[in-house]
Amino acid sequence: FFTTQLGGDKVDVTNITPSGAEPHDFEPTTQDIAKIEGGNLLILNGSVEAWGQKVTDLLKGSTVQVVTAGQGLLTRSLTENGETMSDPHVWLDPVLAKQEAHAIEQGLAAADPANADYYAQNERILDQKLDKIDADYQAGLKTCVRKNIITSHAAFAYLAERYGLNQVAIDGLSPDAEPSAKQLADVATFAKSHGVTYIFFESLVSPKLSQTIATEVGAKTLVLDPLEGISDADQAAGKNFLTVMEDNLKNLQTALQCTT
Repeated sequence: FFTTQLGGDKVDVTNITPSGAEPHDFEPTTQDIAKIEGGNLLILNGSVEAWGQKVTDLLKGSTVQVVTAGQGLLTRSLTENGETMSDPHVWLDPVLAKQEAHAIEQGLAAADPANADYYAQNERILDQKLDKIDADYQAGLKTCVRKNIITSHAAFAYLAERYGLNQVAIDGLSPDAEPSAKQLADVATFAKSHGVTYIFFESLVSPKLSQTIATEVGAKTLVLDPLEGISDADQAAGKNFLTVMEDNLKNLQTALQCTT
């Protein structure tokens, strides 16, 4: 989305991760790699693409430039199964998203210097949109009865840190991992003891675990979308990064009993 906004009609953007697919687990096909090798620029977030390093190594010595938009921004980590992993979900913090957009704009300008001014102008427009998201979140979450958000996977730490919330994740950084019975029991206990009335689930993975905990503690469920992909149907309905961020804010305000 950022690359399309920045590149406008000067770029041809292909999303390697299929629409609506879960990017943590996706592996590009031989045809996908051929597309990358035939392009000018490969843009990664960093950490979220399991295939990123392998393909980056393949591109060494080629003319394809690689931009890792999240480089230097992944300051949070989580330990899963004894392995420490970087949390890649920086795009959910609009302030950090602006820095990612700037890295992409710099990559576009380096690959296509003749249109550098065009990309810079588009970055200023995108920055204004991201600033509005940030301002909406600052105002919309300023006065809330609750601060705890129970999410199906640990995607919202950067957003929570930015706006003074506390994320309690049912599972770790990968949304399709199976939490232990103890993890589920601990989250249910937390929800009961802290008066949590909504459990969040996601659009790309099964809501079963969130629904199970919600039923156990007498809570309702709402979507909190980590924006790891938008289905073709939702895109056709006009949804994009900006609209989903606003939808997330509305659901947070409902769950946290915020007043504006």
